[in-house]
Amino acid sequence: MTFISRHTRLVAVCCALLGMTAVQAQDYPSKPIRIIAPVPIGTGPDANTREIALELSKVLGQAVVVENRPGASSMIGMEAAAKAAPDGYTLVMGLTSSMSVVPHLYSKVPYNAERDFVPISLAGLLNTALIANPSVTQNSARELMAQLKAQPESMTAATSGIGSYSHLAGEWFGAGSNTKIKFVPYNTSSPYTDLVGGQVQLMFDALPVALGNVRAGKLKVLALTGKTRHPNFPDVPTFAEAGLPDYTPTAWIGLFAPAGTPAAIVDKLSAAMQKATTQNQVLADKWRSYGGELKSMTPVEFSAFLKSDSAKWGQAIRHANIKLD
Repeated sequence: MTFISRHTRLVAVCCALLGMTAVQAQDYPSKPIRIIAPVPIGTGPDANTREIALELSKVLGQAVVVENRPGASSMIGMEAAAKAAPDGYTLVMGLTSSMSVVPHLYSKVPYNAERDFVPISLAGLLNTALIANPSVTQNSARELMAQLKAQPESMTAATSGIGSYSHLAGEWFGAGSNTKIKFVPYNTSSPYTDLVGGQVQLMFDALPVALGNVRAGKLKVLALTGKTRHPNFPDVPTFAEAGLPDYTPTAWIGLFAPAGTPAAIVDKLSAAMQKATTQNQVLADKWRSYGGELKSMTPVEFSAFLKSDSAKWGQAIRHANIKLD
């Protein structure tokens, strides 16, 4: 066989494969899609994943089912997704913790957040709040910073455990404001009972769990992340107003596919996510009610977001000198 004939045959094979991929993408999805949720059933991210799955199924015309694979700080579910067939029928809902935090906290992670997944779209994000017991006399992050600079470690902040979102968000605040807070870890119980009771004074967290007590006057919000004040909390100043424009921790969820998933399928899923995050006004209002936002991104935009988010959390973790293995 001559070089020309071999080359011609190779070109024909490549064209056939490309044509097959195009046909697969055109027919996609032809069966139910599975989204792995690397979190326990009943948690906030689980509920959010199911909300998005339902909207996505409406757009795609196929059932989108959620399979919970919790454990090992989300690593079990993420590893399973990384090893799944890259055919668009197994996806994973990544989180701030699994994609931007865990890779910096542990030396051995059974997946590579950058290489093992293809970003499809952000699904939604929740702004981080500085929540306080009403007995705290300070009413803004700026006032709290002044207190902590005058009296370092004079305030206590509850966390869900060392290395948790609430802990790292607090450490990030301390590093950015050059202040020190005493952190009290609640590894196996909710810290909110003690926060409401005044045994601890502060907590850095997204608002959904605290919102009922905030509305009842049992807790108050001193600051929220975001470039501008949140429309549902117009009286709450931003951290940027307190002089911390680079304090931007957000609790987000986003959809990923295993590496190697055809680009045409990724693009189809991304377009579907843009519709899924805008078609249900009741759901959008629900997210806004607790300081969040349903929000989609193109794969390129989401990839850039991920790199920036991971770099910021990595810097905060290194500054706090936290390693969990």
